[in-house]
Amino acid sequence: MEILGIDVGGTGIKGAIVNTKTGKLISKRRRIVTPHPATPEAVAETIQKIIHHFKWNGPVGCGFPTPLKNGKCLTGGNLHKDWKNLKVDEFFKSKTGNQFSVVNDADAAGLAEITFGAGKEVKGTVIMITLGTGIGSALFLDGKLLPNTEFGHVLHKSGCIFEKYAADSVRIEENLSRKQWGKRLHKYFKHLNLLLSPDLIIVGGGSSKKFSKFEAQINIDTKIIPAKSENEAGIIGAALSAI
Repeated sequence: MEILGIDVGGTGIKGAIVNTKTGKLISKRRRIVTPHPATPEAVAETIQKIIHHFKWNGPVGCGFPTPLKNGKCLTGGNLHKDWKNLKVDEFFKSKTGNQFSVVNDADAAGLAEITFGAGKEVKGTVIMITLGTGIGSALFLDGKLLPNTEFGHVLHKSGCIFEKYAADSVRIEENLSRKQWGKRLHKYFKHLNLLLSPDLIIVGGGSSKKFSKFEAQINIDTKIIPAKSENEAGIIGAALSAI
């Protein structure tokens, strides 16, 4: 089955047509810079451009960077306050005419890795952590998703959430070396390891392509590996959510 998957991020909105049987992209990826401010109207307009680019008339799966419950946005996340309490799936359908399935972006990336990637056939507790503008998380038990976790919001000892201490955007803003950033990530993953005792941690997001540059700084007794589909996991998982 072919589905258009769209991954909404804090810096870019990406889309591609996905074969949901194989987990492979069967089109070139289309990326458009996320509008600022990222209001509902502005983001919907960008998504419509991606749909028009592919001349797509079918259902769309969309990964979205906020907690969601039955398609309803619970917070504005890193996008805009106007998203709060909006039924995102119905809103996008009204703007594009396409049927939409909307899922948290980290959950989408996790679905891709559990189905086709680094978490395939792994039993027990698996955590997917996406490092980007924020820190996203997806939690799986024996391959089944427990949706809408927000482990980027666990507290650092300073009192701020870890997302404000160790997200990739923080590395860029504070001009941290990969080694310095890796030490911050070590603290984060050590804390998660204590809280959840997972069997596997998968690192996703754009930073998964650079995993080898900070891997040595993370020293925990749980296996931690990069996502196999790297930054395409969100698109693939979004498409999977639509079926």
